[in-house]
Amino acid sequence: MCLGEGQRPGVVIFKFIRMAQKDLVSVTIVTYNSGRFIKRCLDSVLEQRYPNLEVIVIDNASTDGTIDILEQFGGRCYINYNDQNIGFAAAQNQAISLSHGQWVLTLNPDVLLLPNFVQSLVDAGQIDAKVGTVCGKLLTIRASFDLPEKQLVDSTGIYFTPMLRHLDRGSQEVDNGHYLSFEYVFGATAAAAFYRRKMIEDIAIRGEFFDPDFFVYREDADVAWRAQLMGWRCLYTPLARGYHVRNVLPGNRRALPPEINMHSVKNRFLMRIKNMTPDLYRRNWFSITARDIVVVGACLLREQTSLKAFWYLARNWRRVLAKRQEIMKRRKAKDDYISSWFSYSPVSRPAPKPSARTLARARAARG
Repeated sequence: MCLGEGQRPGVVIFKFIRMAQKDLVSVTIVTYNSGRFIKRCLDSVLEQRYPNLEVIVIDNASTDGTIDILEQFGGRCYINYNDQNIGFAAAQNQAISLSHGQWVLTLNPDVLLLPNFVQSLVDAGQIDAKVGTVCGKLLTIRASFDLPEKQLVDSTGIYFTPMLRHLDRGSQEVDNGHYLSFEYVFGATAAAAFYRRKMIEDIAIRGEFFDPDFFVYREDADVAWRAQLMGWRCLYTPLARGYHVRNVLPGNRRALPPEINMHSVKNRFLMRIKNMTPDLYRRNWFSITARDIVVVGACLLREQTSLKAFWYLARNWRRVLAKRQEIMKRRKAKDDYISSWFSYSPVSRPAPKPSARTLARARAARG
């Protein structure tokens, strides 16, 4: 953990003490007016049975009392108060740059973890050295952190459709005991994604893991796509379980702030410019074009505030294209492999369960 004493906003309030133990896990959380959730979230993190954690929180200039709550965790977490909202992606990069763990667990403040969540992720990460991301089973929970009458799945990883929509696998399905196998999936929602440090360093572009141009929304899908292109895998483990209050769902777009919808449009095209190969476009051009017509038409006729997305792309075209050139230069995955992940039904592939011997050896190494 981190030690220190609280100060006022705008100042890093702890002096970080580097840990010497092996298999340190860094939990990175970005808050922005998260007062409803953050105490319960941090309590669940600090109650994890995995002993070797550091917790880093970046607050993006909250004004709702979040800061008062965070100050209660002085001495147990490293907290940095930004003087402006720099966005989820940039703030997560900030937290990651301060972290020292071999694994980084990005966590939304509206997530509640069961006590074995981190240990289960660490165990799953022992399966395959090419696993750069691990995700668990997130279930839905009300904003009050009360369980609904019917337990629904929130996410068991993300997948892409041929229209270039990214969706959460199992979202809003009744949890009836399915998704019980270890599986390779396309990627993980950053609400609770477990990233290997080696992968973070390998796929970062110009020192940035999450792309700050995204600001908020889809930045995790962009990371998942880039990781797949560069030869990394994402593993789903059913043994890591938690709960998530999800506000952004397909179908509730009109209830979201205009700025979020603008970033959603912008980031759809940012992802394509950076990661799309000609072969993937050739295979799915009709579906992609049909969806583009719907998106652009909606912006013109009903959601004019999102037209700013296209102006942003035009102004920043050269920088985004340079990122694409870097990604394509470092690409390892073949077109057939990438294309096989894009489907209207979630794609997953069987993965081995970590053996008792592997787990015992890994835990013994941690002392």
